[in-house]
Amino acid sequence: MGQAILAWLILSLAITPTKSNTIFIRKSCNTTLYPQLCYLYLSRFSSRIGTSPRLLAQTALAATLSTTRSTSRKLTTYSRTHKLTMRELGAIKDCLEEVSDSAYELHISMVEMGKVRSGSEFFYDMNSIETWVSAALTDDDTCTDGFSGKNMNGEAKTVVRKEVLNIAHLASIALSFVNNYAKE
Repeated sequence: MGQAILAWLILSLAITPTKSNTIFIRKSCNTTLYPQLCYLYLSRFSSRIGTSPRLLAQTALAATLSTTRSTSRKLTTYSRTHKLTMRELGAIKDCLEEVSDSAYELHISMVEMGKVRSGSEFFYDMNSIETWVSAALTDDDTCTDGFSGKNMNGEAKTVVRKEVLNIAHLASIALSFVNNYAKE
C-alpha cells in the first residue's frame, strides 16, 4: 500500500510541473498579438521552458530563428522550381536578403540572451536584444513590401506573403517575451 502511494506521489509530482508549465505558456501567449500561433509553437517546449520568462523568451527566439531559416530554404526552392517573371524573381531575391538579415539579427539576439545577467548592464543588454528583434521584424515587413502593386498579384506574392507573415508573427511573439523579460 505504501509503495502505491509513493508511486502516485511521484507520478503526480511529475505531471504537476508540466501542467503548470503549460498553463504558464498559455497565459503568456494570451498576452501576445498571436496567442494561438504562440501556443502552437511553444507548448511543445513546456518542459524546457518551465515557468521561466527568460527561457520563454529564449525559446521563442529559437523557434523564430528556426522557422526563419526554414522559410528561407522554402522560398529559395520555390524560386527555383516555379516559373516566375523577372520582377517576381527580383522581389524574391530581395526578400531572401531581408529574411537572411532577419535570421542574423535573431541569431545575435539569441547569443546575447544567453549572456544576459542581472546587474548594472542588464537593461543595456536587454535594450540591445529588443533592438535586434525589432530589426528582424522590420526586415520581414520589408520583404513583403517588394510584392506590393497591381503587377504582383500572383501566386508568388501569395506564397511569399504567407511564409513571411508567419515568421513576422513569430518575431512579434518573441519580441513581446523579450520585452516582458526586460521589465522584470
